Amino acid sequence: MLTVDLKKLKKLRESKMSLQEMAYRIGYQSANGYYYLECGRSKISAETLAKVATVLDISIQELFTDSDDE
Repeated sequence: MLTVDLKKLKKLRESKMSLQEMAYRIGYQSANGYYYLECGRSKISAETLAKVATVLDISIQELFTDSDDE
């Protein structure tokens, strides 16, 4: 099953911008909303994931991992 690789997402974001900047660029009022997505506390919608991929300048497929071993 494909799932969003949250560790990779965080690493990619950290290499390019702060948590607050990412939150702002995808339309969140504060960093907390985005933080909850990145740490797995909230589910990421397909629309939000597409925005994140665009901001990070990567394909959306790069944010997924195959979790068959779980």
